[in-house]
Amino acid sequence: MLFNTDDILETTRMITQNKLDVRTITMGISLRDCGHPDIKVTAHKIYDKICRKAEHLVKTGEDIEVELGVPIINKRISVTPISMVGESCDSNDYVPLAQALDNAGKQVGVNFIGGFSALVDKGYTKGDRNLIAAIPEALAVTDIVCSSVSVGSTKCGINMDAVKQMGEVVKAAAERTADRDAIGCAKLVVFCN
Repeated sequence: MLFNTDDILETTRMITQNKLDVRTITMGISLRDCGHPDIKVTAHKIYDKICRKAEHLVKTGEDIEVELGVPIINKRISVTPISMVGESCDSNDYVPLAQALDNAGKQVGVNFIGGFSALVDKGYTKGDRNLIAAIPEALAVTDIVCSSVSVGSTKCGINMDAVKQMGEVVKAAAERTADRDAIGCAKLVVFCN
């Protein structure tokens, strides 16, 4: 394939003058098969699967940057909502699962790992409640983990109990990370589809 000079110069101008970049590439990984009654086993399975599946993610992103000549700012991973994975565990404390995500993400070199999440627009499960309770601590003890909670949807309506609870969780996440510019609440998304 041949490129003409004008196209090359235009692309160069877009990168240098207009700061053209690819904001994020994301690899999705299903963790549904990682559940186990022992939370330590679940955490270990999560870590192993992410490290195995995303082993080449950052290198592939860097290769694409070189090939296309366009910077990719963030390389990230998104996983199955941890509230679903954690439901198989006997433990009510999901912080170890957040730590497993954080450690795996750091091992493979990504900027962020999302999925410390729950979907409560149709109501709460045990896993949803455990995950939401763990969010402030989980975001305080991790560096690259991001959390989200879907509190509503057009189809199901809005879970107002969850809206109230998430207001409290955002505040608690900010307080737990106040020494770091309240980064905890900046890594938390509460949304309605």
